[in-house]
Amino acid sequence: MIDQRPEPPVMRSFISYDVSSAPADSREILAQTLEQFGRIPSPLGRLAVSPLALRSASSGLSAFEHGSLAALEREVLAMTMGVKNGCHYCVAFHRRSLKMLAAPAHLSEALERGAPFDSPRLEALRVFTLSLLEKTGDVSAEVWQQFLAAGFDRAAALEVVVGVAAYTLTTFANRLTQAPLD
Repeated sequence: MIDQRPEPPVMRSFISYDVSSAPADSREILAQTLEQFGRIPSPLGRLAVSPLALRSASSGLSAFEHGSLAALEREVLAMTMGVKNGCHYCVAFHRRSLKMLAAPAHLSEALERGAPFDSPRLEALRVFTLSLLEKTGDVSAEVWQQFLAAGFDRAAALEVVVGVAAYTLTTFANRLTQAPLD
């Protein structure tokens, strides 16, 4: 009989840096984060070991935040990515973010289950995001038409690609570094 128990997790021992202990090229971003949020979230503290990774994550997320998608739409994309990529930190973080936006509780629950929800616009965004991942950008005509019919345009489609890229980077890094919940 084959042993089917899950393998124990590999401990990768990434350090959570702060402003004083981080590599020099990561300190400015950590200082800005500390000033903005009053703390350095564990994923960013762990990303700081690589100034390139920290800068890339920070600039990707910042670029996505400055697009045309509404805050709730950005959170739907972020939560969709967190669930799809199995990032426990992201799911918890974006669950809190949805609460802060006063999103209905059923929205967060549906996103966590991967279930459709009743808002045609948000559902089109969720489906479009998942299709981008599954089809590596080559979404079907049906998904494309659903996205456009929901009121999104071609610029928004490319902004979703930016969001997918930023959240792929952060969800993968959070999983690799085993970022604990703060």
